[in-house]
Amino acid sequence: MTSDSGNSQMDILIVGGGMIGSALALGLSRQGWQVGLIEGATAAELVAPAAPATDVNAFEPRVSAISLASQRLLDELGAWRRVQDSRHCGYRQMTVWDGDGTGRIHFDAAELHASSLGTIVENRDIVRALFEELADSEVTLFDGFRVKAWHGRDGVELEDGRRLNAHLVVGADGAMSRLRQWSGLATREWDYDQQAIVCTVRTRQSHRYTAWQRFSPTGPLAFLPLLNEAGDDHFCSIVWSQDTLEAKRLMALDTEAFRQALGVAIEQQLGEVLEVSERFAFPLRQRHAKDYVTDGLALVGDAAHTIHPLAGQGANLGYGDVRALLEELARAKARNLAPDDALVLARYQRRRKGENLTMMAAMEGFKQLFARDELPVRWLRNTGMRWLNQLPMLKNRVAAEAMGITE
Repeated sequence: MTSDSGNSQMDILIVGGGMIGSALALGLSRQGWQVGLIEGATAAELVAPAAPATDVNAFEPRVSAISLASQRLLDELGAWRRVQDSRHCGYRQMTVWDGDGTGRIHFDAAELHASSLGTIVENRDIVRALFEELADSEVTLFDGFRVKAWHGRDGVELEDGRRLNAHLVVGADGAMSRLRQWSGLATREWDYDQQAIVCTVRTRQSHRYTAWQRFSPTGPLAFLPLLNEAGDDHFCSIVWSQDTLEAKRLMALDTEAFRQALGVAIEQQLGEVLEVSERFAFPLRQRHAKDYVTDGLALVGDAAHTIHPLAGQGANLGYGDVRALLEELARAKARNLAPDDALVLARYQRRRKGENLTMMAAMEGFKQLFARDELPVRWLRNTGMRWLNQLPMLKNRVAAEAMGITE
């Protein structure tokens, strides 16, 4: 990887060096494309090692549940072995239940002949692993700079005034993508009127390598298992999505009151919540670009779609985008087509748009189903959960789809 080489003309320029953009840059470089990657943070910041986790505040509050399909992609890129050298926790089971009823579903990796259902990883450790791998690549890195403007076919302009040109620009710049806005790619979006509270906790009992999720009418609560360097299995990352007014009330509680409220909300499944880190809250909004591509531009990850965190599929959908775009551009290179060929980009959009919309619709359906408190609806969802839990073939098919192990 080179920095600020002075080369302003590339095949592909990726804006955003997070988990999705850095993976795409690495994969495209391996295909032989001349790739530039623009990232606002510096590489030194991104590869700096995390402090050992002796308490809850050492963990990053932003974590992702990486599916087996996403693990395969990262492994092919050479980054997964580096992720495994950092803090991570494979979860073998998942328990989901209705807090206002009797419905409960339990998933077990053993029933799928797999070692785990997925892996919980701090986002910064995935980025670090990718940037460590990028250091040995041919990617040209423009780190410590942000994009000031996009001029279409005339390239992008950095904050320092430099103009960079590429046949294809890829927006991997997150949910509030400036590239998407500058390009005029419209979105369909709505506010959930919810906020997600995230933090790290330590519990009296082991998490048992299980992801726990309880649904309530005001939103779901997830306890995602973590391990520190010493293998302590009493840490969890929590995502507590609640209606905005309730989320604000919870955020206003002092640490002791919040700790107690959290224990009640998870029904003491892991015993007493002993310790809670600093809390963060962010508003939840569903957003989907009506088109992922336009002349000389493609969107990936959160720049193209954001989803409710209740199923933890945001990062995995982004890696699905990366996989599809890598495959389409590899096919283009084999046929001596330019990376911005309209048919190439159309194939990428066609492959991803339907799959992403299906997952987003499913998550919206789940959210609406559990938000309803009418007795017939409660009876229906609890009966359905119990019914699905008693049909292992169907239940395991659902799990395999989410894990990406169906082929």
